[in-house]
Amino acid sequence: MQSYTIGQAARLLGVSPDTARRWADAGRVATHRDDAGRRLIDGRDLAAFSVEMGQGAHAEDDEPYTSARNAFPGIVTAVKLGDVAAQVEIQAGPHRLVSLLTREAVEELGLEVGMQATARVKSTSVHIDRT
Repeated sequence: MQSYTIGQAARLLGVSPDTARRWADAGRVATHRDDAGRRLIDGRDLAAFSVEMGQGAHAEDDEPYTSARNAFPGIVTAVKLGDVAAQVEIQAGPHRLVSLLTREAVEELGLEVGMQATARVKSTSVHIDRT
């Protein structure tokens, strides 16, 4: 299973490394140390924590999440395989992205829960709601 440093986890969660470190210190996400003494977070634990954070995110409390070229780096939180098609969910900071793709593509990419992945979005129309 892939593990992430505090800095990598922070980037995937859309927060500063100091915030991720404070969350780890407070026991909100479990860590362990590698042979070099670095604190690491297991990919499955980070995936579960990112889903929890995404469900509790409030736009007025968080900085807006933006990315160049519509790329949303995050962590895979669910993979559902069918006979031909598949559904992959990625939590990118406060954003949950769901992609429908072929089972073959998921298998070629080796996607599994806890892995780092980037969702890229291309759209020909954008809808805006007034708040």
